[in-house]
Amino acid sequence: MNRIKIQLPEQFSFSTQMQIRVTDLNYGGHVGNDTILSLLQEGRQQFLQSRGYAELSVESFGLIMADAMIEYKKELNHKDIIEIAVVATDFDKLGFDIYYRVTVLENGEHQLAVRAKTGMMLYDYTAKKKVSLPENIIQQLG
Repeated sequence: MNRIKIQLPEQFSFSTQMQIRVTDLNYGGHVGNDTILSLLQEGRQQFLQSRGYAELSVESFGLIMADAMIEYKKELNHKDIIEIAVVATDFDKLGFDIYYRVTVLENGEHQLAVRAKTGMMLYDYTAKKKVSLPENIIQQLG
């Protein structure tokens, strides 16, 4: 079986902590893939807000996800304290990648739980089309 391998950047420019809620658990008793995407979205939104943006408010446009990759390394369970580190990289004419490193705090140490990447594009939701990424957005997020 071929497995994806995500090479994380060395440096992350933002991080936030969260606690896993009972409503984050699936029938297997741990955090499922749908919830991981939700946790990444929360981390992404907080990252964007730290730069003066929001997912639907980047200048006069929004962001839309073009792809997502998730590499699971450790289960996340109820009441776990996690840290989501976020960085935007690989900017081009239409979008960029966001990398995520999710760690869980265990016995005073951060243990890697998830590596992830989402491809984000600037999108005009009114016109329903992709928009070129201006240099000022790259400077603000990069």
